[in-house]
Amino acid sequence: MKTEQGSQVKKAALAAGVGAVLVGCALMFVPDKDQGPPAGPKERAMAAVGAGAPASLVDLTELIRDRESWLRKHPKDEESWAVLGSAYVQRGIRAADSAYYPKADQALQQSLAVRPADRGNLEALVGMATLANARHDFTAAKEWGETVVRQKPGMWTAYPVLIDAYNGLGDYAAARKALNKLNRLRPGTPVLARTAAVHHGRGWREDAVVKATEASTRAGSAVERAQALHTLGELAWERGEPQEALRHYDSALVAAHDQPTSLVGRARALAALGRTDEAYQDYQTALEKLPLPEYALELGELSESMGLDGDAKTQYTTLAERAERAQSDGVNQELVLARFEADHADPGAAVLRMRTEWDRGHRSVDVADALGWALFRAGAGQEALPYAKKAAEQSPGSALFLYHLGEIERSLEMYGPARRHIGEALRANPYFSPLMAPKAREALAALGEPSGGGPKDMYGDGSTGDSGSGPGTGTVPPGKPVPQRPLAPPRKTDPVLPGAPAKHARAAEAPGALVRE
Repeated sequence: MKTEQGSQVKKAALAAGVGAVLVGCALMFVPDKDQGPPAGPKERAMAAVGAGAPASLVDLTELIRDRESWLRKHPKDEESWAVLGSAYVQRGIRAADSAYYPKADQALQQSLAVRPADRGNLEALVGMATLANARHDFTAAKEWGETVVRQKPGMWTAYPVLIDAYNGLGDYAAARKALNKLNRLRPGTPVLARTAAVHHGRGWREDAVVKATEASTRAGSAVERAQALHTLGELAWERGEPQEALRHYDSALVAAHDQPTSLVGRARALAALGRTDEAYQDYQTALEKLPLPEYALELGELSESMGLDGDAKTQYTTLAERAERAQSDGVNQELVLARFEADHADPGAAVLRMRTEWDRGHRSVDVADALGWALFRAGAGQEALPYAKKAAEQSPGSALFLYHLGEIERSLEMYGPARRHIGEALRANPYFSPLMAPKAREALAALGEPSGGGPKDMYGDGSTGDSGSGPGTGTVPPGKPVPQRPLAPPRKTDPVLPGAPAKHARAAEAPGALVRE
């Protein structure tokens, strides 16, 4: 197809007979085993250790520059178009710069125009799937990834993008199967890190610690080690151990300086330890490097908790601006906007956003929690309850989800379950939110202690309650339930779990519905 080889990068790619693809936010390439170690930044980016190891931002920038230069002279090179498109996606993710996504789309489409997928250009399809995940279009990512698997079931690079897509859609059983397939096809250190991330998302924290620790010790690059250490920091944070989390985040930042996600984690831990001025500065620095709307929301809530209402308003304005900019580049920002609106703006608007996402098939635990909380904040606590239960049950140990569920139950006078879930939230992580954690402590104090003789609502459904004044309660707490504001009549939903088929409704609600294979 090509008579001249160009740069060393192109020689390495053609020697192995494969293109580069972006898998699960990591530019990857399977290098020729007979070749020596990568000689320069663009070679390191291309050969980011063959199983999904992340490339550094500096190396990605050099690779992009190299491929752009090559393609000006060789516009019919579909492999280089796929490499360039995948590198654009990774660059956009690592720098939170959504302007790279339209460029990635153009490059990948150009690769497919030169050589369509039905003629074997599956690397470009994997790139399209990864781009869709980066834009939070999990339905499209699933379609691209499954197309690759149908044509070539043994193509391991399709499975990481499918894991991300299935997780985004809330199909955790399918994500687990894809992870098992990936482990069989391509075992190694990068897959350990991905396994740790999957376990983390499902609330299997002990398993996640084991995998992340192993990934950190076996890491083949500084960036790879930093990401594993960051996961360990996240796990320590969610256990309510900010000092331990801080140690892991600091280690991640030592391993790789261009790791602003760890800087945000460090800010959370510092705020929990009462070092709010340092936390504020870390958030500001991280936002300069990684201007994500969700980080602006976190900094705004920290500012609000410190009584800095003007600073909080500035961050909330920044959030809206950044979300709007990302949306113009095709990124779905509905989740972060709904979370902001539910607590700081218009809960009714948040309900509309999350209902639309749910109807689109985006039924992850995050969407379930956000929809339940928005409904509660908008005055529809009874309709909110099944969504909040789904989120808390499928992500055990999430302090935020447990608190949300407890507050919804408290508003419905389900005082026994409310006391249990709010207490579990504070035991899981007493510092889970600078705004919500103090409210959780106030709510638990208002609920008081259960009456003598044991719990009055063992099953959380009110069916075993005594003559207390609320359904399923032993004693009426001294505080009143959270006031509910009126909402337009809610749309009719499934009585157990909206959106679930009736014959599967009980299984969807049960805590044991998610079974590891």
